[in-house]
Amino acid sequence: MTKAADASVHASAVLVGNRAVLIRGPSGSGKSRLAFDLILAGRSGQIAPAKLIGDDRVHLGVSAGQLIVRPVPALAGLIEIRGLGIRRCDFANEAIVGLLVDLDAADAARLPPPQALTAQLSGIKIPRIPVGVGYEARALVMAALIMAASSSSSQVSADCSKGIGNHITPTIATE
Repeated sequence: MTKAADASVHASAVLVGNRAVLIRGPSGSGKSRLAFDLILAGRSGQIAPAKLIGDDRVHLGVSAGQLIVRPVPALAGLIEIRGLGIRRCDFANEAIVGLLVDLDAADAARLPPPQALTAQLSGIKIPRIPVGVGYEARALVMAALIMAASSSSSQVSADCSKGIGNHITPTIATE
């Protein structure tokens, strides 16, 4: 894959650990804010170390069956912090996309159907978090990054009477 073959998209991206979180959404939806929140969460140890890849525009491409994100050269290392302006920070040159966050998503739901939790980008299937208008994306993204895959609602606890896996176990309140 050559950099010339990459598609430039309106999005931000942050490397968290060894995978990138790609953040899409309309202007003003909070892409830069979420990117900065993830960087701060990585610095404070709440999630794996996090570093900016790109803010506002990034390049996407495919290599060896993986979706790769790179900064747009003219914007590399720059992030908008509302109220402070454009600031310079450390950045990663590329990363494999491991999670897509769609801000102001029309299909966001309290209990989203499985098909809403993945997306196809450049022919690559990526885990996805649809975030509704007015909802705080940070908590959802951090939960996805730190919660084990086995805690998803597809692994329903025997203690869950409704069978959808999002209830407190009966013993937690009495312990």
